[in-house]
Amino acid sequence: MNNSNMDALIKVVSAKLGVPAEQLKKELSEGKFDNAMKNMSPSDAMKFNMALKNPQMVQQMMSSPEAKALYNKLTGKG
Repeated sequence: MNNSNMDALIKVVSAKLGVPAEQLKKELSEGKFDNAMKNMSPSDAMKFNMALKNPQMVQQMMSSPEAKALYNKLTGKG
């Protein structure tokens, strides 16, 4: 995923979580996820924690056709 795609995804996620995009990007780059997780449901937070512990799983999920379709839908590119 290139930087412009990542920025678009962060913008979509930040709007959903109610966290400013720049703040979310900064926190994620610093490895701080508390602000993002406090706005998630307990189920989503658990899934997020599991993904953080298994980067290969995240890469596999992000490469799936379903993830690409969701990304395109969320960013208005689909």
